[in-house]
Amino acid sequence: MKHIVIGTAGHVDHGKTCLTKALTGVNTDRLREEQKRGITIEIGFAQLTLPNGQQASIVDVPGHEKFVKNMLIGATGIDVVLLVVAADEGFMPQTQEHLDILSLLEVKNGIVVLTKADMVDEDWLEVVKEDTRERVKGTFLENAPVIAVSSYTGMGLEELKQEIVRLVENTPPRKCDRPFRLPVDRAFSIKGFGTVITGTLVDGMLHPGDNVMIYPQQKMARVRELQNHDQSQEEVQAGMRVAVNLSGVERQELARGCTIAQPDTMQLSQQIAVHLQMTPDAPYGIKNSSKLHFHLGTQEQVCKVRLLDTDQLDPGQSGYAVLTFQEDIVARNLDKFIIRFFSPMTTIGGGVVLDMEARKLKRKDETVIRRLTNLNASAEIRVQQMVIDGAFRMLREEDLSNHSGLSATVVHEVVQKHLQEGSILQIAGGLVARESLDVLWGRAEAMLDAYHKENPLQDGMSLGEFREKLFASSSKDLDAILNFFVQEGKLKLHGSFAALKTFKCKFSPEQKHIQAQLEELYEAAGFEAPLTTDVAAKYAVNAAKQKQFNQVLTKMQNDGLLIPITPQTYALKTVCQKALDALLEMFGESDQVILADFRTKIGVSRKYAQMYLDYFDKLKITKMVGDHRILLKPDAKL
Repeated sequence: MKHIVIGTAGHVDHGKTCLTKALTGVNTDRLREEQKRGITIEIGFAQLTLPNGQQASIVDVPGHEKFVKNMLIGATGIDVVLLVVAADEGFMPQTQEHLDILSLLEVKNGIVVLTKADMVDEDWLEVVKEDTRERVKGTFLENAPVIAVSSYTGMGLEELKQEIVRLVENTPPRKCDRPFRLPVDRAFSIKGFGTVITGTLVDGMLHPGDNVMIYPQQKMARVRELQNHDQSQEEVQAGMRVAVNLSGVERQELARGCTIAQPDTMQLSQQIAVHLQMTPDAPYGIKNSSKLHFHLGTQEQVCKVRLLDTDQLDPGQSGYAVLTFQEDIVARNLDKFIIRFFSPMTTIGGGVVLDMEARKLKRKDETVIRRLTNLNASAEIRVQQMVIDGAFRMLREEDLSNHSGLSATVVHEVVQKHLQEGSILQIAGGLVARESLDVLWGRAEAMLDAYHKENPLQDGMSLGEFREKLFASSSKDLDAILNFFVQEGKLKLHGSFAALKTFKCKFSPEQKHIQAQLEELYEAAGFEAPLTTDVAAKYAVNAAKQKQFNQVLTKMQNDGLLIPITPQTYALKTVCQKALDALLEMFGESDQVILADFRTKIGVSRKYAQMYLDYFDKLKITKMVGDHRILLKPDAKL
């Protein structure tokens, strides 16, 4: 069954509370001061049983301008509004402010109720009707029914109930596939039960025994019991008025403005990016760095506004901004809020939260505005922008549903559509935007192309250096992206090198000549390998020659033609293998070999013999024990 919250709104003393009592039999003025003064100060609640058996909650909100912030709390979670206009007074300033607030909160359905119809004649009633219709033009109530009633005589009440039934039947059910959330509008304790909070469950479902997190304190508690209009419940759903008996938390730890929610599903921030909409009749504009009163759910704070695409917002205008707070705001992206002028305090607009993790955004920057415009667009565009924002963090659908402000169902549908279109790709179980991959590959291609031109004889850039320059971070997910480029035929990874798929080492005629000379030199040197500096002095007579020499020498090493037996000395691999073969032959005759015997065996000085033996020790082919060596790998090959 759908659960609907019906809210009253309108000017002070226009009969909202009397109307609620006439519909439900409940006097929602629960405070002594309210009953004494005859005006609603706090929000009140009552249950309404409609003619079709549908149960609904009625929220009666204050109409006096001094209590608009309480009205804002009551407006949280309203599905259908009854905009109350007293027939004897007509449309008043507070009526307009309430209508502006409801429009900014994007309430979609409502009825205009002309109360006190028994106190005026027919002609006057028609005048008030026409004036009211004119006042609501251009709002969500433009085509709403206008029903005249009397809470004292019962005139029009049945017609009103039938119209409420029609609206309720056409109101889509709340989304229950989102993590539960309940903004707290009251907190108190009951002897024998402990801490109790009340509010309207705006998202998800809640059950006795559920663990909840209290925000902004981020304190855990547990649901002991749930009630809806004094009736115990085993499950409450979005759209229901709920009283929650909590264990694990003291009454003084809770207050209006807190939120209880599924653990780790709300975001805390002191700086958020938003889209602002000024009301057409706002008495004041907003300048950059203005202070404002900010209302979201049951929260109220003062914030400082930093306009991003203009220097001033005038009545009726809209724009993007960053709001900064002294304390944490608790919200989810796409939450609606109201802003009121700092002083005098009056409603001037509202907006939607676009990014709870707003970084320092540059003013009047096209890239910043384009990104926020995408976050403020359709679910498809918003999700794609969030995946782009995620860069290569390999977001999962769960991450998007937790932070996008969209339900898990909507996120899944949107992601599947993007996957089919190819605008989002799934790599290693995570989501990456095709646009981001194209930008990344552009950087990678330019980087490798420049490297290949500088180092034409190297197999490629060191893979470690390539990853560090490309990603500036380390993750196995990033390796999956490199493998994706390999699968696309753009990149090749071989050993510890990265190169463009189309790259091939190519010697210039001069480099071929240098290699031939080096092979001849090292062959002639035999076991007496020369120092690299001595070789370079012979061939690298200037900077250009030095560069070519280094490239050829590195290439010969990478190809395995030369082996660095010391950091300063290279030898041909064939020569090193001959030295190893000679050593293995000696071990075939004895289980230990000394330096002097090996020196005699290959016919070199002690210096060169020591070089080869140390190199074989480094490869763990042999091991030094005392003054001799023993063999560790009888079948060793280089």
